[in-house]
Amino acid sequence: MFAKGFVRSYARSLGLDEEDAMRRFAVSAGTFYDKHEERERLRQQQVEDERKRKANRKAVIAAAGVAVLGLVLLLTREQGSVSLMRPADPAKTGREADRRGKTEIPPGEHAAKPQASAPAAPTPAQSGKPASLPTSSTTSDPLAGLPFDGGASTEAGLVLALEASELSWVVVQTDDASPHEALLRPGDRLTWKAQEKFALTIGNAGGIRGELNGKPLAPFGPKGRVVRDIVITR
Repeated sequence: MFAKGFVRSYARSLGLDEEDAMRRFAVSAGTFYDKHEERERLRQQQVEDERKRKANRKAVIAAAGVAVLGLVLLLTREQGSVSLMRPADPAKTGREADRRGKTEIPPGEHAAKPQASAPAAPTPAQSGKPASLPTSSTTSDPLAGLPFDGGASTEAGLVLALEASELSWVVVQTDDASPHEALLRPGDRLTWKAQEKFALTIGNAGGIRGELNGKPLAPFGPKGRVVRDIVITR
């Protein structure tokens, strides 16, 4: 606008036709103004494109952050579920039970415990049936409350022998008597006697071999597995 006003004033001062001067100015300066407008349009287009690229970059970064956060939460939840479902270590459980048993049993009781070859009078169970009493061929200590008598009556109808090849714990119920728990180390051998049946729970099924009346029993299960409610009858 300033250039056009200057041309009009200059033509008037020279006594020239103002309109003719303006037409000539428009023809000669039109290319310049067109290029100027084109450059301005391109500049605005570049500014708009740059703004869109920045917006897209922020959107991509935000989406990636959300995806990473979701993955971390999912992995944390799965690890928590695995930890809750993981069974207790039988060896650790056995060691803790063994420590509890050693704490509860006075030292004199271990010293007064009869050896496997020393006969003793059988103790009847509350149900009227003879209670099964385990014996050990090694120096392993059963847990508290486990009868330990190698001279039990030989008139029992069933004789169960359990021998450990690996550290394991067992819970044995003879007939209707109270269950007895024991920790067996490799090489330990315990025996129980019953009239009708045995009910077993084994902490390391693959680490225990069993015999019933001198005959080998089928494997109780794989190593490291806890097997419950095993019933052995005639």
